[in-house]
Amino acid sequence: MNKKSFSLGLLFAIIISVFCSPVFSHAETNGEFRVGMEAGYAPFNWSQKTDAHGAVPIQGNSSYAGGYDVQIAKKIAEGLDKKLVIVQTKWDGLAPALQSGKIDAIIAGMSPTAERRKEIDFTDPYYESQLVVVVQKKGQFADAKNLNDLTGAKITAQLNTFHYSVIDQIPGVNKQQAMDNFSAMRTALASGMIDGYVSERPEGVTATSVNKDLEMLEFSKENGFQTNSEDVQVAVGMRKADPEISKVNQILSTISSDEQTKIMDQAVKDQPAAETKDSEKSGILTDFKTIWDQYGGMFLRGAGLTLFIALIGTVVGTALGLLIGVVRTIPESENKVKRFFQKLGNALLSIYIEVFRGTPMMVQAMVIFYGLALAFGISLDRTVAALFIVSINTGAYMSEIVRGGIFAVDPGQFEAAQAIGMTHGQTMRKVVVPQVLRNILPATGNEFVINIKDTAVLSVIGVADLFFQGNSASGANFQFFQTFTIVGIMYLIMTYAITRVLRIVEKKMDGPSAYVKLDEVENQKES
Repeated sequence: MNKKSFSLGLLFAIIISVFCSPVFSHAETNGEFRVGMEAGYAPFNWSQKTDAHGAVPIQGNSSYAGGYDVQIAKKIAEGLDKKLVIVQTKWDGLAPALQSGKIDAIIAGMSPTAERRKEIDFTDPYYESQLVVVVQKKGQFADAKNLNDLTGAKITAQLNTFHYSVIDQIPGVNKQQAMDNFSAMRTALASGMIDGYVSERPEGVTATSVNKDLEMLEFSKENGFQTNSEDVQVAVGMRKADPEISKVNQILSTISSDEQTKIMDQAVKDQPAAETKDSEKSGILTDFKTIWDQYGGMFLRGAGLTLFIALIGTVVGTALGLLIGVVRTIPESENKVKRFFQKLGNALLSIYIEVFRGTPMMVQAMVIFYGLALAFGISLDRTVAALFIVSINTGAYMSEIVRGGIFAVDPGQFEAAQAIGMTHGQTMRKVVVPQVLRNILPATGNEFVINIKDTAVLSVIGVADLFFQGNSASGANFQFFQTFTIVGIMYLIMTYAITRVLRIVEKKMDGPSAYVKLDEVENQKES
């Protein structure tokens, strides 16, 4: 095999050997009942650091999930004689996770709307609530008695929920962009960016009990939102034609409405926010300390995972980019067959680069993590998926950076290498690549810093990085400013430390300690 073919083959061999290993496997339940939920929508579900109040461990995380949904899930798993496994997933990822086989059911306060029924099936309802609007207690809309009183108000709701659609029933409403989660909405309301958000009564009770500056507006049936019964019910989401739906319905039928109310009341009482709702009396600095004491371990583990993914992704991506850059500099072969495959390989590499440079990493994560499972039944571990996504994304950018580094090498060096009989491979390996590595070091360090921050988008597939842990904590304690200030400081510490280390490495490579002066060499010879 000649060196041109070997280089191209080596490129694909690295990709296959690193990522196409036993971590690619078909999803197997092994007697487990895998339930997806946000673990950040109290009192239906939340995350906490202990197993208090019957909380269940979250898969791939050191935290526990508690709440009304968890208690219902435990009853269902017991009735199915299976082990309950909680898979923490962002709201937008719940349906794809279910359809791709990552989870067996969605128990996350989800309403069985007609639109959702097109994609997934639902069981009988396991809770029924009513819609409310959460506003500022001292705001101009705090005394609203009906929807007409909210005219002109800036109102929003959670993305991909029917809550957002009913906003249109408010006359003259200033409908705002839907938000990703309740944490974001509560923060926006507290800061005055919006006048209110549509929610369900249990969440409204939680929000107002924790933050005394918020008010929950409840309307009579005549003066409130007009909804179908299925809109205010919550049910278990399952895959189309799942044979266990009837079994789950049978289990749910044994839970009376009185028992449902009892479980919900207990969930409101047990939620972590209820334990910290008086923290504002002790000052904001004490709040920071309390949050760190409660969630500091989670944040540190999230930071560790963030650094691990960013480091491995940058190293593998740089190696991949370097290999692609070298392969694309191979002179065109005179043999027609080899030239054809060479052009085909370059075309495929160009497509790879354009696709991964031209699409957001969040989209890539959704397509790769859920798409592989949907299309081929291949289930990736979340952390492995994160490493794969960051690596190939970085590789696309680094390949262009390497190409620029190669062009920065004086053409005379290529000519000189050829003049002394060096092959293209020897020229690249012994003359060009060492200089390229030095030239691209600042850009590589920049990619590392970017990857540390960009791992936050991987929370869409449930990777428990620093941002994911911060989001989980804020959803439980309702202290958004304090929580994300801590998270922001941790990101800043990581990026600043990495930047300083890279500066030191650059100085070491630049000299003068990296070089020996000519007069010193002469003196050594004379002595």
